[in-house]
Amino acid sequence: MPVPSVTADRRFAVWLSDPSAAAVEIARGMGYGAVVLDIEHGSFDLADLERFVPFIKASGMEVLAKVLGPERGPVQQALDFGADVVVIPHVEDAAHARTVTGFAKFPPLGDRSFAGGRTASYGGMTDPWVREQDSRTRCYPMIEDAGAVEEIEAILALPTVDGVFVGPSDLSLRRGRGAYARTEGDFEDMWRIADAAAAARKPWFLPAWSPEEKEFAVRAGVDQMALIMQHGALAAGFSAPLETTRRILADAGADHEQAGAYPAAPGPEGRDD
Repeated sequence: MPVPSVTADRRFAVWLSDPSAAAVEIARGMGYGAVVLDIEHGSFDLADLERFVPFIKASGMEVLAKVLGPERGPVQQALDFGADVVVIPHVEDAAHARTVTGFAKFPPLGDRSFAGGRTASYGGMTDPWVREQDSRTRCYPMIEDAGAVEEIEAILALPTVDGVFVGPSDLSLRRGRGAYARTEGDFEDMWRIADAAAAARKPWFLPAWSPEEKEFAVRAGVDQMALIMQHGALAAGFSAPLETTRRILADAGADHEQAGAYPAAPGPEGRDD
């Protein structure tokens, strides 16, 4: 693919639910610099990830892999495929975070297992390589459980935690607020997370779909934010021309409910040319 002229900005991420190469190319061409792969809820298999992660990185974008769950296998596989950031969902509290984020770092820092694959150039390892992997790749536990919010400072203090990833929808449900509606309580929790991250001098990530969330993220000093979901972008793209055409038909007095009821095209006498 040709090199896009727009500079990629890693602060801005697109959220993908399936391995669409076209979505990556379009996003990169517009200036997005990062991709969140929603492996937890999306339709990715291991063969997809083995090919798709290096494709995204070759496009000049960061890969944040939101893995299937807080378990060793998914965390290590994402890193072995070359993900820059592993995002671990459903971290319950600091003790849980200590265990599951350890899967992202090699001993003695953590408990990641070595695979002599892509990240090791299909060879062995050295002590400098181990240190480089631990420092270059990032591990972000998701803050989407009530216990994780209450222990956010302790989670951020862990040496195996490089930053945190906010999950507003699940957090609202688990804090007893019901469906996420960007309420005062939602933003209070997010401010607490942002303040704790700033105090720990570690980055945090927010899915910021609405203008209100984007404004909050900027004010609160977010490091990265997802601006659009793949399926939401498709829905908006499909909807806009349909609504435009419906307005044109309504203005023309046509009944767009009836098949074939389009206004006649103007004849030669009705044209300016």
